[in-house]
Amino acid sequence: MTAAQLRPFAEGLWLAEAGEAVVAGFRYPLRMALARLANGGLWAWSPVALDDDLRGEIGALGEVEAIVAPNGLHDLYLRDWAKAWPAAQLYGPDAEALPGLQRWPETGWPGQIDLAVLRNRITEEAVFFHRPSRTALFCDVIQNFPPGYQAGWRGLVARLDLMESGAPAVPRKFRLGFAGRRAEARVAMRQILGWQPERLVMAHGTVLETGAAPALARAFGWLGDG
Repeated sequence: MTAAQLRPFAEGLWLAEAGEAVVAGFRYPLRMALARLANGGLWAWSPVALDDDLRGEIGALGEVEAIVAPNGLHDLYLRDWAKAWPAAQLYGPDAEALPGLQRWPETGWPGQIDLAVLRNRITEEAVFFHRPSRTALFCDVIQNFPPGYQAGWRGLVARLDLMESGAPAVPRKFRLGFAGRRAEARVAMRQILGWQPERLVMAHGTVLETGAAPALARAFGWLGDG
């Protein structure tokens, strides 16, 4: 796994790509985000493996105050981050998964970072909106692998699953995971589209620096109007 390096992405927002994780032979590029809060503290989303270099880069920007796992699949490094920043608050979907872990605050971080929850049978996911940069942050529910990213028969599976569709898309496995919850998902998506995001960041796949709102409307069009 490649060491992560922070890079400025938008106003008050940094991204770090951390190489790949391999799950059942499928390659998943990894990405986290770091945002500056109004009080100067830092908010970390989907934290990746923490090494001395990344810790030093983050320390040069300020003190981490909030560490957020957007779903139960991206909490692997919370313990390491909590050790590095013991005063930080930890957030995730399951408050019993780790000592000190809290469920995401329903109101988000008012005036700074909004959130909406998409409940899925695979994993419950919080979608965040960084207001200063007008960036929507999705983790697994929407993906955007470059065409040809997966090799061999896994490439065929990735295309059939819509992981590699040439645009941000909800993989078919996650679509099935919304069974019985589509009405609730439509409410959440109306909230997300109401943010009118300009940028779209995903943990897995190519980011969009423009046109996020129409891209999300297309990606979730299969939910229907209800």
